[in-house]
Amino acid sequence: MDVLEFDDVFVGWGKGGKTLAGVLGRAGRRVAMIEQSEAMYGGTCINIGCVPTKALVYSAHLGHDGEDAAHYTDSIAQKDQLTATLRGVNYSMLDSIDTVTAITARAEFVAPKRVRLTAGSDERELTAERFYINTGSLPVVPDIPGLAEGGQVLSPRVHVSTDLISESNLPARLMIVGGGYIAYEFASMYAAFGSDVTVVDRSPVPLKHEDRDVAEAVASVLAGDGVRFLQGAEVTGVGDAEGQKTGTHDGGSSPLHVSVASGAGPVTVEADAVLLALGRRPATEGLGLDKAGVETDGRGAVVVDERLRTTAPDVWALGDVNGGPQHTYVSLDDHRIVLSQVLGGPERTTTDRNTIPTTTFVTPPFSRVGLTEGQAREQAAERGWDVGVASKEVAKIAAMPRPKIVRDPRGLIKVVVDRRTDAVLGAALFCVDSQEIINLVSLAMDHGLPYTALRDRMYTHPSSSEAFNEVLGAVL
Repeated sequence: MDVLEFDDVFVGWGKGGKTLAGVLGRAGRRVAMIEQSEAMYGGTCINIGCVPTKALVYSAHLGHDGEDAAHYTDSIAQKDQLTATLRGVNYSMLDSIDTVTAITARAEFVAPKRVRLTAGSDERELTAERFYINTGSLPVVPDIPGLAEGGQVLSPRVHVSTDLISESNLPARLMIVGGGYIAYEFASMYAAFGSDVTVVDRSPVPLKHEDRDVAEAVASVLAGDGVRFLQGAEVTGVGDAEGQKTGTHDGGSSPLHVSVASGAGPVTVEADAVLLALGRRPATEGLGLDKAGVETDGRGAVVVDERLRTTAPDVWALGDVNGGPQHTYVSLDDHRIVLSQVLGGPERTTTDRNTIPTTTFVTPPFSRVGLTEGQAREQAAERGWDVGVASKEVAKIAAMPRPKIVRDPRGLIKVVVDRRTDAVLGAALFCVDSQEIINLVSLAMDHGLPYTALRDRMYTHPSSSEAFNEVLGAVL
């Protein structure tokens, strides 16, 4: 069997891996990038994750003439064209480097620092000085009566987020099982496209990890857009068109009759499609990590230290697969941490990360960083904080005309501070442009700037960031 030798081998084409591979290749190292599917060149984000979903979110909220279904189909086609372009760009960015070899094959470790590559009937083995596991994550598919069993869906009309966005037909009625950021993004998106959306969430309250005022603000906006929420609810079975319980369903035109138990009593929801939005899990199955001496935890995540080193020498894990926050920009930061160990330079670790801002792309977008008010008050005695809060509905912020200009003055801005030191402890921004201005708050927190610096700064006008002038003027 042929054995290929490299300096650095990347298993999986995620954000952190592809960025690090490019740096190492340009430094003259012999690099192999292994990806099991041509459709995934560039990683999850540009192909089936962040980019295509946000492109659809944008399309969904554009005004259009004609039928909703036609607009949806056109949006899917535009999304496909965008991802194809980006996939080609990502491939060429590595393939154009003389010392980088892109290999389309399935990789499995057969020994420390040795993998077997399989592509159809072809097999070969590969060795290297260093390995980087960058295989990302996959949607969680738990057993749900009538919908999924043994990690597999039971009907072509039951989807996870990564395949629903490739369906060219708009479901007239969409049920979403889950209550996290993926569930909310898809609920907002498909309601805007014209679907009748029902969210089935096991939690008795929406967005259970958020402050109640913030969570209710987000949920009420989605409800106003037509999304129906069933809280404290779970699927108990699925019936056919006559209401009989069945185990599987074909892709026919008759609706699924989904039985749901909730605190308000049993409900039957008719759905043309069901989305399972119940989180994502590290993609480590079938990699043979035990043969490489790489340990995983109970969730299947690769065990790493603060430098992203695995339990095997000269093997690192970047991105979702290492069990850290599942965001593309975290994976990008992972590459910086590993790069300093491989090529030298200022040392970085995961402990250097002070804040990690997030955005849920409902409309308007909902962004968060740091602590909620509830979390801050729980820690106040131990930390010596005098917790203060500045909060205001966007529609009532006189110094923030931009949301009114773009005709979406919905939402809420809330900032949590320590009144003793003026430190910013956290923020929840549910407003137009929040995905941008949350980074200002994160920057202030990382560099120890007081909230008064945000309050007293000059901002361009009309902009969304100038809301801080008014909102932070009244900390209670």
